[in-house]
Amino acid sequence: MKDLVAIAEKIAALLIARRQTVAVAESSTGGLISAALLAVPGASAYFLGGAVVYTRDARRILMDIPDAAMQGLRSSSEPYARLLASQIRQRFSADWGLSETGAAGPTGNRYGDAAGHSCLAVAGAELTAMTIETGNSDRLANMQVFAAAALDLLLQQLSR
Repeated sequence: MKDLVAIAEKIAALLIARRQTVAVAESSTGGLISAALLAVPGASAYFLGGAVVYTRDARRILMDIPDAAMQGLRSSSEPYARLLASQIRQRFSADWGLSETGAAGPTGNRYGDAAGHSCLAVAGAELTAMTIETGNSDRLANMQVFAAAALDLLLQQLSR
């Protein structure tokens, strides 16, 4: 967690200096991204909220993304990560939306992705997404790597 908080402190400094805000939609990280951002004192200045979108019901209820909007999309994909980031940003009227969706392990998901697969996205001035593959089946290690990668992606976008 300390590694995640170290990245979150850099993000917090940039967001506070710019008077900007972020909202998070995460899946296989189970709240680690939000926890890291909230661990920084003064988080109320930039963190508007987050959701652990781990199931279809969570997607429908927390994100207000109906099944019809999922036509041609699947979880654990860059298009879905972009949708989550855009939707969480819009729902919270945040400057930035950050999302993560993946398969932490120890097995893969029903879509054929191996454990260690995650897609991340940031919605801000631009909408960017990336996929990481750890090649590891260790659930806890993957959750940590996914959260760090998501925070790093946000930091990169903020640093542009």
